[in-house]
Amino acid sequence: MAPAPALLSHTRILSFALNLPGPAALMRCRRMGATCVKIEPPAGDPMAAYNAHAYAQLHEGVKVITADLKTQAGQTVLHRELAKTDILLTSFRPSALRKLGLEWKTLQARYPSLCHVAIVGAPGEQAEEPGHDLTYLAGHGLVPGLDLPATLYADMSGSLMASEAVLQAALHQSERYAGAGETPRGLYLEVALSEAAAYVGLPRQWGLTRPEGAVGGAHAGYRVYPCRNGRVAVAALEPHFAAALCEAAGAPASDVRAMFTPVVHEAIARFLLGRSCEELDRLAVEKDIPLHTIPDLT
Repeated sequence: MAPAPALLSHTRILSFALNLPGPAALMRCRRMGATCVKIEPPAGDPMAAYNAHAYAQLHEGVKVITADLKTQAGQTVLHRELAKTDILLTSFRPSALRKLGLEWKTLQARYPSLCHVAIVGAPGEQAEEPGHDLTYLAGHGLVPGLDLPATLYADMSGSLMASEAVLQAALHQSERYAGAGETPRGLYLEVALSEAAAYVGLPRQWGLTRPEGAVGGAHAGYRVYPCRNGRVAVAALEPHFAAALCEAAGAPASDVRAMFTPVVHEAIARFLLGRSCEELDRLAVEKDIPLHTIPDLT
């Protein structure tokens, strides 16, 4: 990834968020210059067992401390770190935070300037319900068949929302500190993965990505087609791109509405099926057509 501006260079973040959304948010904050510390339980973060490479990338530049927060020794470590922390990042259920003595009212009383970004599965009382990326996507119509989604959309979009919340908290702190003689007050911000799924699902809710939608397969210039030795993702949606594609394919398209007709679909499909990935790559350059070929690996 390209380096990000060091907007958080004066911010210290403490996290004990495990798995993906929290560590992914912490990774982005680290790349924005934050000093990042993470407390892990003695068993470690499950992500290290799922995928060691992912764990290593997520925690690059992060200081990892092992402590059992359910013990007195672990609580001592936790509060030692909290005393020098600007923003706390968690992904526990509210009941788990209560058991650890980390309810927001308790934290605010002990650390008035601390901000808390809490990643939860769903807002309100639903935060106690179990769930994961797949269930949140399914709840918003983003798992239309039996195949698993290509990536973890709710987790990753949730991590973006969480890093956005960290930026908001850092801005809040900087504004409060700027007040002469004013004691900064912390801020509690909640990020729900179900709401992240709802946000990325808006194009489907609007009908854009449904089968009858312009970017759901109904427009002949925005589809994935088979070609001679693989597949080709075509994104000739704008009229001038669609016209270039139709001209190359010999498709009888007179206007945008024609791109939704079976005859144009069939003409483009037939043309692409007869060309190799290499030929289509050259065509994309010569005719300025947005497409990406996906060669067969066998």
